[in-house]
Amino acid sequence: MNRESVIKPEGVGRIDLHPLGGIAGDMFAAAMFDAWPDLYQAFMEDLEKLSIDGLTVVLKAEMSKGLSGKHFSVIQDVNEKPPRTLAAVKSFLGSKAIDTSVVEVAIDIYSLLAEAEAAVHGKTTDTIHFHEVSDWDSMVDIIAAAGVIRRLVCESWRIAALPLGSGTINTAHGAIPLPAPATVQLLQNYQWTDDGQPGERVTPTGAAIVAYLKPVPIDSGAMPVTLRAIGVGCGTRELADRANILRITAFDTVTEDRTENDVVSRLAFEVDDMTGEELAGAIDSIRQESAVIDVTSMSMQGKKGRHTIGVRLLALPDKKNHIISRCFMLFSTLGVRHAEVDRCTLKRSVKTVDGVRVKVASRPQGAVTAKAESDDVASQATLAQRRQVAARVEQIDTDNISDCGDKRTAPDKVQK
Repeated sequence: MNRESVIKPEGVGRIDLHPLGGIAGDMFAAAMFDAWPDLYQAFMEDLEKLSIDGLTVVLKAEMSKGLSGKHFSVIQDVNEKPPRTLAAVKSFLGSKAIDTSVVEVAIDIYSLLAEAEAAVHGKTTDTIHFHEVSDWDSMVDIIAAAGVIRRLVCESWRIAALPLGSGTINTAHGAIPLPAPATVQLLQNYQWTDDGQPGERVTPTGAAIVAYLKPVPIDSGAMPVTLRAIGVGCGTRELADRANILRITAFDTVTEDRTENDVVSRLAFEVDDMTGEELAGAIDSIRQESAVIDVTSMSMQGKKGRHTIGVRLLALPDKKNHIISRCFMLFSTLGVRHAEVDRCTLKRSVKTVDGVRVKVASRPQGAVTAKAESDDVASQATLAQRRQVAARVEQIDTDNISDCGDKRTAPDKVQK
């Protein structure tokens, strides 16, 4: 049988993991098979290639606190003992006819488990023996996860806070606190939450899968996406006040590869006792500061019905105090409001065409737009001439968006 058979990837922009009840290997497999039933068929072929008599699986519809999903379980009536060391696992899986790419992912997950167990017990990955993940059901869970990960090519993974759980669990080393030491070792620096529900909420196998995927925390940063698939994996335990599920949501990203996110300082104040000439000069001066990204002004009505000018600035956060000081020097205001704000900008570059700088931006769906720098066309005698020059230099190859990366070589004022 050809171990190098072609696996056709389906491709997903992003998958979010929501471990409301927790995460275990069987829950991960169930959720993914719920979202993509075709992947279950491919997994069943892998299971058959293991050639272990008495090893079967059941994927069935399940309800947890009124929510429907899939439950994945392994039935093992096997006389053969499973491999208990990392070397034995590598040898065993390497001898099977499963696609080598799937085997590689499975071994990587096992290696993470071995490293965690070795760190906990003060041994090496060569001498550590698997205990809690040494049964056939753990191997089946890992192979199922490896097949899903390999076949469903996903650009990025995110995860919500993991449920902490509490209590102890009996192991070959006696009673140990929860989360299990290997689980904690695997998921350092991840976000956890204590929802008051006891027991083991994140298993070592589930933790190893998460550690392999390296998902980033789910935050509030909005990014245009299209929801593509939803899957729910049900756990075995019954939780008191919530469904014991792992939900996955898969998205096709629209603009993640065309945008950049950063943080800027937003400054605001009003003045009502400066002349037009004074304001114009002050605004021109503050705009020349290299740390100032943008300056706008607007006509407003202030207290006692007086005519007021509102000034708004965006500045580099590490230069905020300097810009505030400059505002107090240049304007008559007695106070400056400021806040740090998230900003999402399109990736862009600057081209020079016939001596005119042109800002090129890559937009969603592959569109590319260009804008001539106004200062570079200002020398033209008439408005019509300025527009003619701008239109000519803005004619770019819109099919070639590779130039719209982060190639900002023009002066700072154009970069903004």
